[in-house]
Amino acid sequence: MKLERVEKLLGEFSRKRVLVIGDLMLDEFVWGRVSRISPEAPVPVVEVIRESYYPGGAANVARNVREFTPSVFVMGLIGEDTHAQKLRELLGQNGISLEGLQNDPSFQTIVKTRIIARHQQVVRVDRERSHPLSDEAQARFIEKVRELLPRVDAVIFEDYGKGFLQQNFVDNVTALARGAGKLVTADPNPKNRLIWRGITAVKPNRSEAFAAANQPWHEPEPDPLDDRHLLLVGAELLRTWKPDHLLVTLGEQGMILFDQGNPPFHVPSRAREVYDLSGAGDTAIALFTLALVSGASAIEAAEISNHASSVVVGKLGTATLTPEELLESFHQRNE
Repeated sequence: MKLERVEKLLGEFSRKRVLVIGDLMLDEFVWGRVSRISPEAPVPVVEVIRESYYPGGAANVARNVREFTPSVFVMGLIGEDTHAQKLRELLGQNGISLEGLQNDPSFQTIVKTRIIARHQQVVRVDRERSHPLSDEAQARFIEKVRELLPRVDAVIFEDYGKGFLQQNFVDNVTALARGAGKLVTADPNPKNRLIWRGITAVKPNRSEAFAAANQPWHEPEPDPLDDRHLLLVGAELLRTWKPDHLLVTLGEQGMILFDQGNPPFHVPSRAREVYDLSGAGDTAIALFTLALVSGASAIEAAEISNHASSVVVGKLGTATLTPEELLESFHQRNE
């Protein structure tokens, strides 16, 4: 893509309004150093230097979108604990609307704690309990979606398989959104066997795509366009889900785009260094959606999403990128 085209689309990004729906989390990072092994067990002793917190899960998708447009809404369930308070505070500081949040005293806010020493993740600790939405809660959220739809241009479903997104809820929200002429995208999770009917675009990673298509895992071929197992999986998901677009992220191989009626298109990775994969998928779905709703073709949207993800994996932590960093990535490619 030419820089002029990227700049034009970025101008459109800032005018779009996006609603992100899904499993909300708080990401905690404990940064430290290791100088010895514990005498109690063969494990490193991490001396803590500092701690940092970021919105995680669907909240991180909203945070990625917020870097490019001021109008972002997030919808999901949190508890009434200190972690919920921290997540609300962080979202508010990031300028993300909290209208779609609901508190449930019986729900434990999901927290992922990563302990980092010398730029390496030592261990991750997850605090979560599966908590499927009740029929009553689903009805409340659907009414809130109905209220917000006139104020948004696109809806993103971000599924981390923690129970918030269920088939009936997704079907109802999708029908409302598409009926109102809104673009709808989804980042699926194979633990939650949803059928993404009527969705504009779905973005699984390679392993998620194989699981969703009920196909056994096969190691990647050097050229994704010659990877017959991957091509069969893409064709199967187009047939069963019937999205307009299917974008499969391939890690170091970049991404591959499947469209109804068009041959697959491979976008090679632009990453120069990979420090941390945390949240790369969140960035990919955020930028792919923003590009599509701003008038980009599916191939242009895939290229923008790929450049964005390539920037983010070069950072430590649950990272985002700025419009300036995205432009710089395209500039480096065009040099």
